[in-house]
Amino acid sequence: MVTHFVADTATLTGRSMKHVTRSPDTIITTAVMPIAIMLLFVYVLGGAIDTGPEAGSSSYIDYMLPGVLLITVAMGISYTAYRLFTDMQGGILDRFNSMPIARPSALWAHVLTSLAANLISVVIVVGIALLMGFRTGAGVRGWLAVAGILVLFILALTWVAVIAGLSAKSAEGASVFSYPLIFLPFISSAFVPTESMPGPVRWFADRQPVTSIVNTIRDLFAQRSVDADIWIALAWCVGIAVVAYAFAMVAYQRKIA
Repeated sequence: MVTHFVADTATLTGRSMKHVTRSPDTIITTAVMPIAIMLLFVYVLGGAIDTGPEAGSSSYIDYMLPGVLLITVAMGISYTAYRLFTDMQGGILDRFNSMPIARPSALWAHVLTSLAANLISVVIVVGIALLMGFRTGAGVRGWLAVAGILVLFILALTWVAVIAGLSAKSAEGASVFSYPLIFLPFISSAFVPTESMPGPVRWFADRQPVTSIVNTIRDLFAQRSVDADIWIALAWCVGIAVVAYAFAMVAYQRKIA
Protein backbone atom coordinates (compact mmCIF):
# COMPACT_ATOMS: atom_id res chain seq x y z
CA MET A 1 0.00 0.00 0.00
CA VAL A 2 2.79 2.43 0.98
CA THR A 3 4.84 1.47 -2.10
CA HIS A 4 1.77 2.03 -4.28
CA PHE A 5 1.21 5.48 -2.74
CA VAL A 6 4.88 6.49 -3.12
CA ALA A 7 5.00 5.34 -6.77
CA ASP A 8 1.77 7.15 -7.65
CA THR A 9 2.89 10.32 -5.88
CA ALA A 10 6.24 10.27 -7.68
CA THR A 11 4.54 9.85 -11.06
CA LEU A 12 2.05 12.65 -10.47
CA THR A 13 4.75 14.91 -9.03
CA GLY A 14 6.75 14.42 -12.21
CA ARG A 15 3.71 15.49 -14.22
CA SER A 16 3.18 18.55 -12.05
CA MET A 17 6.85 19.53 -12.16
CA LYS A 18 6.75 19.51 -15.96
CA HIS A 19 4.21 22.33 -15.82
CA VAL A 20 6.60 24.33 -13.64
CA THR A 21 9.67 23.70 -15.80
CA ARG A 22 7.73 24.57 -18.95
CA SER A 23 6.56 27.78 -17.34
CA PRO A 24 9.55 29.08 -15.34
CA ASP A 25 7.99 32.53 -15.23
CA THR A 26 6.02 31.43 -12.16
CA ILE A 27 9.24 30.92 -10.21
CA ILE A 28 10.71 34.15 -11.56
CA THR A 29 7.54 36.06 -10.67
CA THR A 30 7.61 34.61 -7.18
CA ALA A 31 11.18 35.82 -6.68
CA VAL A 32 10.79 39.27 -8.28
CA MET A 33 8.62 40.85 -5.57
CA PRO A 34 10.80 39.75 -2.62
CA ILE A 35 13.87 40.99 -4.48
CA ALA A 36 12.13 44.32 -5.09
CA ILE A 37 11.32 44.52 -1.37
CA MET A 38 14.98 43.90 -0.53
CA LEU A 39 16.10 46.63 -2.92
CA LEU A 40 13.55 49.08 -1.50
CA PHE A 41 14.28 48.45 2.16
CA VAL A 42 18.07 48.17 1.86
CA TYR A 43 18.79 51.02 -0.55
CA VAL A 44 15.89 53.40 0.16
CA LEU A 45 14.52 52.81 3.65
CA GLY A 46 17.26 50.84 5.36
CA GLY A 47 19.34 53.85 6.34
CA ALA A 48 16.43 55.31 8.31
CA ILE A 49 15.53 52.10 10.15
CA ASP A 50 17.06 51.49 13.56
CA THR A 51 17.18 47.77 14.31
CA GLY A 52 18.70 48.35 17.73
CA PRO A 53 21.43 46.32 19.44
CA GLU A 54 19.96 43.06 18.10
CA ALA A 55 21.45 43.76 14.68
CA GLY A 56 24.89 44.43 16.15
CA SER A 57 27.34 45.63 13.54
CA SER A 58 25.76 43.66 10.70
CA SER A 59 24.11 45.30 7.71
CA TYR A 60 20.38 45.77 7.42
CA ILE A 61 20.04 43.08 4.77
CA ASP A 62 21.34 40.54 7.30
CA TYR A 63 18.54 41.62 9.60
CA MET A 64 15.67 41.59 7.11
CA LEU A 65 16.51 38.61 4.85
CA PRO A 66 14.66 36.01 7.01
CA GLY A 67 11.43 37.95 6.63
CA VAL A 68 11.94 38.28 2.87
CA LEU A 69 12.37 34.51 2.61
CA LEU A 70 9.00 33.98 4.31
CA ILE A 71 7.38 36.49 1.93
CA THR A 72 8.88 34.52 -0.97
CA VAL A 73 7.18 31.35 0.28
CA ALA A 74 3.87 33.13 0.90
CA MET A 75 3.88 34.37 -2.68
CA GLY A 76 4.85 31.00 -4.12
CA ILE A 77 2.05 28.99 -2.55
CA SER A 78 -0.58 31.05 -4.37
CA TYR A 79 0.44 29.23 -7.55
CA THR A 80 -0.17 25.90 -5.81
CA ALA A 81 -3.75 26.88 -5.04
CA TYR A 82 -4.19 28.11 -8.62
CA ARG A 83 -2.79 24.92 -10.19
CA LEU A 84 -4.95 22.73 -7.96
CA PHE A 85 -8.06 24.78 -8.77
CA THR A 86 -7.27 24.46 -12.49
CA ASP A 87 -6.95 20.68 -12.17
CA MET A 88 -10.28 20.54 -10.34
CA GLN A 89 -12.06 22.67 -12.93
CA GLY A 90 -10.53 20.77 -15.82
CA GLY A 91 -11.70 17.45 -14.43
CA ILE A 92 -8.15 16.10 -14.22
CA LEU A 93 -8.52 15.05 -10.59
CA ASP A 94 -11.76 13.29 -11.43
CA ARG A 95 -9.94 11.31 -14.11
CA PHE A 96 -7.18 10.45 -11.68
CA ASN A 97 -9.72 9.23 -9.14
CA SER A 98 -11.30 6.96 -11.74
CA MET A 99 -7.92 5.25 -12.16
CA PRO A 100 -6.39 2.67 -9.79
CA ILE A 101 -4.14 5.15 -7.98
CA ALA A 102 -3.86 6.19 -4.35
CA ARG A 103 -6.25 9.11 -3.99
CA PRO A 104 -4.12 11.28 -1.64
CA SER A 105 -1.24 11.08 -4.13
CA ALA A 106 -2.92 13.72 -6.33
CA LEU A 107 -2.73 16.26 -3.49
CA TRP A 108 0.74 15.24 -2.38
CA ALA A 109 1.99 15.74 -5.92
CA HIS A 110 0.93 19.39 -5.77
CA VAL A 111 2.45 19.76 -2.30
CA LEU A 112 5.83 18.32 -3.32
CA THR A 113 5.85 20.45 -6.47
CA SER A 114 5.19 23.50 -4.31
CA LEU A 115 8.06 22.50 -2.04
CA ALA A 116 10.50 22.16 -4.96
CA ALA A 117 9.38 25.38 -6.71
CA ASN A 118 9.48 27.43 -3.51
CA LEU A 119 12.94 26.17 -2.57
CA ILE A 120 14.19 27.23 -6.00
CA SER A 121 12.70 30.70 -5.46
CA VAL A 122 14.30 30.90 -2.01
CA VAL A 123 17.70 29.99 -3.46
CA ILE A 124 17.32 32.74 -6.08
CA VAL A 125 16.45 35.32 -3.40
CA VAL A 126 19.39 34.24 -1.21
CA GLY A 127 21.69 34.51 -4.23
CA ILE A 128 20.57 38.10 -4.90
CA ALA A 129 20.93 38.87 -1.17
CA LEU A 130 24.54 37.68 -1.30
CA LEU A 131 25.18 40.03 -4.21
CA MET A 132 23.63 42.85 -2.16
CA GLY A 133 25.98 42.20 0.75
CA PHE A 134 24.31 39.53 2.88
CA ARG A 135 26.88 37.67 4.94
CA THR A 136 26.61 34.90 7.51
CA GLY A 137 29.06 32.93 9.57
CA ALA A 138 26.64 30.01 9.83
CA GLY A 139 28.17 26.62 9.16
CA VAL A 140 26.67 23.57 7.54
CA ARG A 141 24.54 22.79 10.60
CA GLY A 142 23.19 26.32 10.69
CA TRP A 143 22.26 26.28 7.01
CA LEU A 144 20.65 22.85 7.38
CA ALA A 145 18.63 24.11 10.35
CA VAL A 146 17.47 27.14 8.33
CA ALA A 147 16.59 24.88 5.40
CA GLY A 148 14.65 22.55 7.71
CA ILE A 149 12.59 25.39 9.15
CA LEU A 150 11.85 26.76 5.69
CA VAL A 151 10.79 23.30 4.47
CA LEU A 152 8.38 22.96 7.38
CA PHE A 153 7.06 26.47 6.74
CA ILE A 154 6.54 25.72 3.04
CA LEU A 155 4.71 22.47 3.80
CA ALA A 156 2.49 24.18 6.38
CA LEU A 157 1.46 27.02 4.06
CA THR A 158 1.12 24.69 1.08
CA TRP A 159 -1.52 22.64 2.85
CA VAL A 160 -3.33 25.90 3.57
CA ALA A 161 -3.08 26.60 -0.17
CA VAL A 162 -4.55 23.17 -0.90
CA ILE A 163 -7.63 24.07 1.14
CA ALA A 164 -7.96 27.31 -0.84
CA GLY A 165 -7.54 25.50 -4.15
CA LEU A 166 -10.20 22.95 -3.27
CA SER A 167 -12.67 25.48 -1.87
CA ALA A 168 -12.34 28.42 -4.26
CA LYS A 169 -15.09 29.33 -6.71
CA SER A 170 -12.77 31.11 -9.15
CA ALA A 171 -9.12 31.15 -10.16
CA GLU A 172 -8.70 34.58 -8.58
CA GLY A 173 -10.21 33.35 -5.34
CA ALA A 174 -7.82 30.42 -5.30
CA SER A 175 -4.77 32.67 -5.19
CA VAL A 176 -5.99 35.81 -3.40
CA PHE A 177 -5.99 34.00 -0.04
CA SER A 178 -2.20 34.40 0.08
CA TYR A 179 -2.35 38.21 0.30
CA PRO A 180 -2.78 38.33 4.10
CA LEU A 181 0.07 35.83 4.44
CA ILE A 182 2.33 38.03 2.30
CA PHE A 183 1.68 41.05 4.52
CA LEU A 184 1.95 39.16 7.84
CA PRO A 185 5.78 39.53 8.00
CA PHE A 186 5.35 43.31 7.94
CA ILE A 187 3.60 43.07 11.32
CA SER A 188 6.40 41.08 12.92
CA SER A 189 10.07 41.43 13.77
CA ALA A 190 10.99 40.85 10.12
CA PHE A 191 11.86 44.47 9.27
CA VAL A 192 11.97 46.32 12.59
CA PRO A 193 12.18 45.21 16.24
CA THR A 194 8.74 44.76 17.77
CA GLU A 195 9.81 47.06 20.63
CA SER A 196 9.31 50.02 18.29
CA MET A 197 5.62 49.19 17.70
CA PRO A 198 2.59 50.56 19.58
CA GLY A 199 1.29 48.38 22.40
CA PRO A 200 -1.54 46.42 20.69
CA VAL A 201 0.47 45.98 17.48
CA ARG A 202 3.50 44.77 19.43
CA TRP A 203 1.32 42.31 21.38
CA PHE A 204 0.11 40.78 18.11
CA ALA A 205 3.56 40.86 16.48
CA ASP A 206 5.20 39.07 19.41
CA ARG A 207 2.63 36.29 19.36
CA GLN A 208 2.08 35.59 15.67
CA PRO A 209 4.04 32.72 14.05
CA VAL A 210 6.19 34.78 11.69
CA THR A 211 8.08 36.53 14.50
CA SER A 212 9.36 33.35 16.14
CA ILE A 213 10.31 31.86 12.75
CA VAL A 214 12.11 35.04 11.64
CA ASN A 215 13.93 35.35 14.97
CA THR A 216 15.07 31.73 14.78
CA ILE A 217 16.41 32.03 11.23
CA ARG A 218 18.11 35.34 12.04
CA ASP A 219 19.81 33.86 15.13
CA LEU A 220 20.95 30.81 13.15
CA PHE A 221 22.49 33.04 10.48
CA ALA A 222 24.16 35.16 13.17
CA GLN A 223 25.35 32.09 15.10
CA ARG A 224 23.47 33.18 18.21
CA SER A 225 21.62 31.00 20.69
CA VAL A 226 18.09 30.34 19.40
CA ASP A 227 16.66 29.97 22.92
CA ALA A 228 12.93 29.13 23.02
CA ASP A 229 12.15 30.73 19.66
CA ILE A 230 13.08 27.62 17.70
CA TRP A 231 10.61 25.46 19.64
CA ILE A 232 7.86 28.04 19.21
CA ALA A 233 8.66 28.24 15.49
CA LEU A 234 8.60 24.47 15.09
CA ALA A 235 5.37 24.21 17.06
CA TRP A 236 3.71 26.79 14.79
CA CYS A 237 4.92 25.11 11.58
CA VAL A 238 3.98 21.59 12.64
CA GLY A 239 0.68 22.71 14.17
CA ILE A 240 -0.40 24.62 11.08
CA ALA A 241 0.67 21.74 8.83
CA VAL A 242 -1.26 19.12 10.81
CA VAL A 243 -4.45 21.18 11.10
CA ALA A 244 -4.34 22.31 7.46
CA TYR A 245 -3.67 18.75 6.27
CA ALA A 246 -6.69 17.46 8.19
CA PHE A 247 -8.98 20.14 6.75
CA ALA A 248 -7.54 19.64 3.27
CA MET A 249 -8.26 15.92 3.32
CA VAL A 250 -11.83 16.56 4.50
CA ALA A 251 -12.35 19.10 1.70
CA TYR A 252 -10.84 16.66 -0.82
CA GLN A 253 -13.08 13.79 0.27
CA ARG A 254 -16.12 16.04 -0.15
CA LYS A 255 -15.00 17.06 -3.63
CA ILE A 256 -14.52 13.49 -4.87
CA ALA A 257 -17.48 11.98 -3.01
